[in-house]
Amino acid sequence: MISTDDLKSKIIEGLSLEDIEIDEIGDEDPLFGDDGLGLDSVDAIELTLVLEKEYSVKVTNMAEAENIFATINSLCKYINSQRA
Repeated sequence: MISTDDLKSKIIEGLSLEDIEIDEIGDEDPLFGDDGLGLDSVDAIELTLVLEKEYSVKVTNMAEAENIFATINSLCKYINSQRA
């Protein structure tokens, strides 16, 4: 089972977010948009690749992608449910 801090670390490393520390990312902060982490569509593709490489998890239901990628908590829950 992965932790939110582990996921944050992999996101920072995978997306080359050098100016951000783990404790600066809230578990319920939005990942995309102006609030929270502020990721964009290119980051979404890279984040998908990080999930596949680091956790062997794929997002196959694109209708659910917005909910899955909403926050660190939602993404962490998805990864853990797929790996169980």
